[in-house]
Amino acid sequence: MTRLNDFMKILTGEFDNKEQFASMQAKGAKYPFAKHVNTICNDKIKGLPENFDGYFMVEESYYTSDNNTHATPHLFLFTQEGDDVKLTSYEIPEGYDKNSFTYEQLQDVEYASLKLSAKFTPAVYALKDDVWEGGSISMFSPVLKFTLFERFSKDHLEVDESMEVNGKKTFGFDTPIIYKRIK
Repeated sequence: MTRLNDFMKILTGEFDNKEQFASMQAKGAKYPFAKHVNTICNDKIKGLPENFDGYFMVEESYYTSDNNTHATPHLFLFTQEGDDVKLTSYEIPEGYDKNSFTYEQLQDVEYASLKLSAKFTPAVYALKDDVWEGGSISMFSPVLKFTLFERFSKDHLEVDESMEVNGKKTFGFDTPIIYKRIK
């Protein structure tokens, strides 16, 4: 689990794209201000199997465009698979929604009640020259495709996400979001 521990040290904390946002604003480009708060939450998952070898993490993502901020939280499980790290997505636990699902507001939840996301294809990350990179392609419906590619290093998190409906891009940016650690 050494690789998984190293991976989680890079991934957990608070991050934003303040520098990138300022640069894009100066160029007159429309680009969101984005913030991630990534917190391991195994302490709030009750009934984990004995010798559980993974980390559940609440990812709180906030995107601000045109003075409107929207939240997109997720519950992920990270496990080590050989030399790689696998990200599996879970549904937000019952009783929460995108505005109330945060680490701070999360009450104890039973492991047995957690549900895998049926839509998300697990992402796999490999270490290449001190940078973890990987992602996945998920078909959220027969016409809705979600593509994720990420690169994580000690310096920054690079996130490239896009949605396509019938092959036409409906969400995403031409430049990946570059998050730097703020805490």
